[in-house]
Amino acid sequence: LWSSTGGSNVNISISKLALYLGKRDFVDHVESVEAIVWVSVTCAFRYGREDLDVIGLSFRKDIWMQYMQIYPTTCEPKPANTVMQNAILKKSGEQGYPFTFCLPTNLPCSVTLQPGPEDSGKPCGVDFEVKGYIAYEADNPDEIIEKRNTARLIIRKIQYAPNLLAAGPKVDVSRHFITSNRPVYLEASLEQELYYHGDPIPVNVKVNNESNKVVKKIKISIYQTTDVVLYSADKYTKCVLSEEFGDQVNAMDTFEKEYRVTPLLANNREKRGLALDGKLKDEDTNLASSTIIRAGMDKDILGILVSYKIRVTLTMSGGSLLGSLTSRLIHLHFSEHLLDQLSTYIQGINQFPDVLSIVMQLLRSPWS
Repeated sequence: LWSSTGGSNVNISISKLALYLGKRDFVDHVESVEAIVWVSVTCAFRYGREDLDVIGLSFRKDIWMQYMQIYPTTCEPKPANTVMQNAILKKSGEQGYPFTFCLPTNLPCSVTLQPGPEDSGKPCGVDFEVKGYIAYEADNPDEIIEKRNTARLIIRKIQYAPNLLAAGPKVDVSRHFITSNRPVYLEASLEQELYYHGDPIPVNVKVNNESNKVVKKIKISIYQTTDVVLYSADKYTKCVLSEEFGDQVNAMDTFEKEYRVTPLLANNREKRGLALDGKLKDEDTNLASSTIIRAGMDKDILGILVSYKIRVTLTMSGGSLLGSLTSRLIHLHFSEHLLDQLSTYIQGINQFPDVLSIVMQLLRSPWS
């Protein structure tokens, strides 16, 4: 709610200020961002401890802000109410004022840098806040607003997978040894470039060992690189998965196998500074989704860029051989067609006792 002053003083008595949202996750579909209810929205980047703000050092930068006056109502045209808005209006009656906002497509997604066990306060990262408040001047962000006249709610902008998936990467490397006339060849590849959070990543490894060395083991590691571009050029690389396999490749022999690895936040809870998807109160999250940069987008406004590399290492006496693949982790895209399919499956649920297998089959089926 807002109050505005004209030629005379206006006194407004309000006993309760409530902010209703239909949901708190808002999807970046790459081409557009879903529209939702709003009062004022701020996208901010916090890159320092919150307790330092009290001594005049603010480690927070507002990336994007928008304000709207909803009371008294203005003459500006408004979109038609959504089903959710109409449902809330039935509950609130004449005291309800619906409003709508759209997030620009060039804003970053919500990212949180995992705090350490001794850290307190809000973690560093990019967050979005919806705020309803009472003010005496419309569209004045510098006005001091009392806490009792404010309702706040953190929301998330999350990255979903694009509809078109690129082919998987492949790398070919080799190494010669002083004590051998022939090299060792390594080929590593992925079926596709993009994988969903929580799904296993199949890594296909081919080894052609023409040397006199013996490959003693094969190691697969996944590294997350976090590039902070908003205020500096800091870059952090952290290992989120490392698994060793005891497969050996003898001299003058070949080897081919598919390894399935799954990077999970559950195995990286203690790593300070690890990039995670924005976290809501009392809800868990996951490793940060890979940043998708569209053509013409300003990287600096994104705040934090996240990428992943998969490394395959062959360990031999006298050295090792390393190959790197670039991959993406992202959220599954629930398109309208997919939701229609899900509804059809649920209607026939009595004929299929194993509900979980039906849903998993649906989520992994191709859709347009």
